[in-house]
Amino acid sequence: MKRILVTGGAGFIGANFVRHMIEHSDSEITVLDKLTYAANRQSFEGISEKRLSFIAGDICDYVLVNELVPQHDAVVHFAAETHNDNSLHDPRKFLNSNVLGTFELLEAVRHHGVRLHHVSTDEVYGDLQLDDPQRFTESTPYNPSSPYSATKACSDLLVKAWVRSFGIEATLSNCSNNYGPYQHVEKFIPRQITNILAGAKPKLYGSGKNVRDWIHASDHSSAVQRILEVGDTGRTYLIGADGEKSNLEVLGMILGLMGRDTDDFELVPDRPGHDLRYAIDASALRSELGWEPQYLNLEQGLERTIHWYQQNRSWWEPAKEQTELRYRQQLHAMKAAS
Repeated sequence: MKRILVTGGAGFIGANFVRHMIEHSDSEITVLDKLTYAANRQSFEGISEKRLSFIAGDICDYVLVNELVPQHDAVVHFAAETHNDNSLHDPRKFLNSNVLGTFELLEAVRHHGVRLHHVSTDEVYGDLQLDDPQRFTESTPYNPSSPYSATKACSDLLVKAWVRSFGIEATLSNCSNNYGPYQHVEKFIPRQITNILAGAKPKLYGSGKNVRDWIHASDHSSAVQRILEVGDTGRTYLIGADGEKSNLEVLGMILGLMGRDTDDFELVPDRPGHDLRYAIDASALRSELGWEPQYLNLEQGLERTIHWYQQNRSWWEPAKEQTELRYRQQLHAMKAAS
C-alpha cells in the first residue's frame, strides 16, 4: 500500500505508527489531524516531507474526508478523543469525534472503495475482576464503563455493520494500554515521569490496585502494520503483550528507575467508574498473522520511555502546567460533589 491516510496521526499512538511506517515500509503517509490539545506536530521532527504530508482538519468534515480518502490506498483510523477523565466532564466531544467522525470515514471508504483499518481499545469490553483467570478475546461481549469506552464501542459496531451491510474492506483492532514516547502528559505513565522531572510527587488514584495490560507503542504499531497487510476482512484482532501490572507496581518501577523511594507518591480520590482490570488474549494475532511484540520486559520499556522524556523536555513542558491545573480543578469538583 503505497499511499496511507492516517487519521489522528499527530496524537500519541498515531505518531508512533507514522514513524514506524516511515522506517519499516516504503509507504507515503498523509496525516489528517484536528490538532486538539493532545496532538503535537513536533512528533514528526526529522521525517522527510517526501514521505510525509500533513493536513490540519477534522474527520467530521464531509468535504475534506471525501477529498482525501480516494487519493489513498488505505485509511488507518486512530483519530479519537481518548481520555476517560475528560469524557466524564465533556462527553459530547467524544460522541462527535468517536462516533460521527467514524461514520464519515466509513461512508467515504464505502463510496470510494478504499481499505480501512479501525483502531480501538480493550476498554470497550469493560473490566475483569482482579482474580479472574480470563482475558478479553474478540468474542468477549461489549460492556463499556465510561463515555469514552462507550463511544469507542459504538464506533467498532459501526465498522462491523458497514462490513456486513455494505461489504467494505475493513479490519479492526482492540489494543491494551500503550506507553512510550510522544504520549501526552495527562496519561498515567508520562504524568508520573514528568511530575518527578518537574520536582512534584506522582499521583495515584485510589489504592493503585487497578491492573492494566501494558504494551509499548512501537509494538502496537508493528501489529497494526501486520493486520493492515495480511489481516482478514471483517476480523477483529486483539493486540497485547502480556504486560499485566497494577498501577501501584508500574509507579513503583518508575520511582525506582528514577532514583526515588517506591512509596514517594500521593494518593488521590479514585475517579468514578474506574475499571478494575484489563487483560488481552492476543493469541490469534500471534498464531494467525505471525506477529510478536519486541518489548516483553516492561521495566526495560519504561527505562527507555523515561530517558525519552528526560531528553525531550521541550516537547512536553508546554502542556504540563495546564494539564496539572485541569487535574486540580477536576479533583476539586469531585470533592465538592462527594
